[in-house]
Amino acid sequence: MTSSSTTTPSTPSATPANEESLTSRYIKLGILVVIAGNIYPLIYLRQNFEQSMLESFGLTAAQLGQNYSMLGILYMLTYIPSGWLADKVSPRILMSFSLAGCGALGVWYSTFPDFTSTQIIFAGWGVFAGLTFWSAMIKATALLAKPNEQGRFFGILDGGRGLVEAIIATIAVAMFGYYLSSTGGDTPTAMNRVIWLYVGLQLILAPIAYFALTDNVDDEESTTQKYNVIRDLKTILKKEEIWLCCIIVLTGYQLFFATYSFSAYIQNHHGLGAVAVGWVTVAKLWMRPIGGISAGFAADFLDREKVLGCLMLIASLALYGLTVLPTTAGQASLLVVVMIIGVMTYAVRGIYWATLESSGISNRIKGLAIGFISLVGFSSDVYLPFFEAKLLAAFPGKTGSDYYFTIIALMGVLGALAAWRLKILTLRRDAAKAEKA
Repeated sequence: MTSSSTTTPSTPSATPANEESLTSRYIKLGILVVIAGNIYPLIYLRQNFEQSMLESFGLTAAQLGQNYSMLGILYMLTYIPSGWLADKVSPRILMSFSLAGCGALGVWYSTFPDFTSTQIIFAGWGVFAGLTFWSAMIKATALLAKPNEQGRFFGILDGGRGLVEAIIATIAVAMFGYYLSSTGGDTPTAMNRVIWLYVGLQLILAPIAYFALTDNVDDEESTTQKYNVIRDLKTILKKEEIWLCCIIVLTGYQLFFATYSFSAYIQNHHGLGAVAVGWVTVAKLWMRPIGGISAGFAADFLDREKVLGCLMLIASLALYGLTVLPTTAGQASLLVVVMIIGVMTYAVRGIYWATLESSGISNRIKGLAIGFISLVGFSSDVYLPFFEAKLLAAFPGKTGSDYYFTIIALMGVLGALAAWRLKILTLRRDAAKAEKA
């Protein structure tokens, strides 16, 4: 295996980002986008096919929920090890391995095994998509972009993977409908074809990730200092900038996570039918490339932290606006509010990882920093579903959901303040460097 901590820029497989042509780096970014857009949709098929999955696998909603809860816990347990691994092993190797592993488990998944087997499959997905993939993907993107390109590269990564997911989801839904209506097939048969669509793409992309991507080493420290995980974790924990990045990712991800509850909310409290709700959620998915990519370029050309703070504030206000929108409001008004929330939350997601550049952390331990920030930032996966369930139990109906969205909106305001604080620290650090120079 090629280690990113020992590879030198003189070897063919390691190329500093500032020595690669713009075209070459954008081609590699495009490959990263396609890879990132293909690994998670298979795992999260419930987003488009939950009822059909329950029917095909013979599972209850509680059992499926257990699988996803276990997946979230595994992600939490593997974030820091994932970062450590991304600093020690080439990201392209890790990503290729992850695609192959997820695809192989998908083959088993397509046979509709029993509940115990699905638990094993989800545990495997937790390892492949968490331990060996996540930090490797983020670090590969951070090293591929120059300091003044971080916003657009991460914006294209998130917006682009959203576009890939939306395109494949559209194909998958059309394929599912075709096998149900035109061929007279049953739900399990249609689900099997959908699963194989995603599996086939993953197995094709695995060797492409290995051979088409390279190992980027971007600073001298990455090749001269030895790796000491305890010492490096202490370095990370002492930096206020890292904690601000944690708050930004935590609150930004919560804004996005709240959109998972939109489907039930607008169907139960705004009177839309299941088909109309489905089209609204699909339309929201198409906001991801618009929000992520446009925010990425805006962040680079204007100001990364200020743009991020403004986006989080607008997203928070729009989310709160949904709670005060009358249930008698027309579908057009509801659609506008949902689309604004969608584009804003995706814009925030598109650039919150660009704040890594403002943290001043060395590339040598950037993977470890990514792992720690992910541990804090994505902890919402574990506690927000329980928090929402408790609120809905204590305040049934629309009131509980409104309280939930309002609390998330307030957290978004906190994230905006953290982004602006990070900007102040960045200016101070740059001024100190200028004085020394």
